[in-house]
Amino acid sequence: MIPFPPGDLEDVLTRMIADKFQEDYGVPAAVVNKPGGGGGPFPGAVSVALAPADGYTVGSFVIDVPLVGPHIGIAPLEGNPFDPIGIFLSYPFVLAAKGDAPYSTMEELAAYAKDHKVTLGHFGDATTPARHTKATAKALGFSFATDAAFDALDCNTLASGDVDMINTTLQLIRPCLDDLNILMSVTNERIPILPDVPTVGEIYPDLALSTWNGLFVRKDTPAEARAAIAKAAVEVINSDEARKVAEETGAEIYWLDADASNAQIKKDEATLARISEILGE
Repeated sequence: MIPFPPGDLEDVLTRMIADKFQEDYGVPAAVVNKPGGGGGPFPGAVSVALAPADGYTVGSFVIDVPLVGPHIGIAPLEGNPFDPIGIFLSYPFVLAAKGDAPYSTMEELAAYAKDHKVTLGHFGDATTPARHTKATAKALGFSFATDAAFDALDCNTLASGDVDMINTTLQLIRPCLDDLNILMSVTNERIPILPDVPTVGEIYPDLALSTWNGLFVRKDTPAEARAAIAKAAVEVINSDEARKVAEETGAEIYWLDADASNAQIKKDEATLARISEILGE
């Protein structure tokens, strides 16, 4: 279960994992995309939370599901019903504007936004990328005039003029990348195909962050099922095909097992606490 539309990196890699699972075990595996209609990944996560804990329903979830979902009043997600099988992807997340925007750096945006209205498009108010971008703006001394949620944030979103800026993944804007201004990346390191674009950690170190995706199951899922899912995923992540995806998209593709994933989640909790503090929550 992917709680976003098809086409982005989690979709590409999850489909590869499903194909490998089917090949290894002879069990039909289907990938279901369930966008949240502006509600972020949470409706899709609810579907996994309500499914039987038998290993036959697996969530391919972004950082928001275990870190934000339990705290926004959605009953099936309270208490975090999920355990990670493993984290396998850090998105090449960026803040992008049209190429003719009167700013090309975060510093220029901050100066411009003090006297002009700038609108932001994001994947949902409660999602980490949206909250992180708003917190970064406040840390730099400005706020977006308005913002709006979209299921997909791609070239058409900016071309339509509905918003001035979007926080999205490089995969979704790759076709029009040469026509855009990329102000920052929300990644651990600079994206190789965007070597001149600074990371948010370079701009404001206290908000250094990367947005990741991983495989999750309900906490009461049997160990045998977890091990089978992990085996297929590791085979894919270590494959030549996955390395090619990383080279072509700028994504970080790797494998953190369950223990390492839980450690990453704990680290990210501290960063999200800083975001909440900056936003005055």
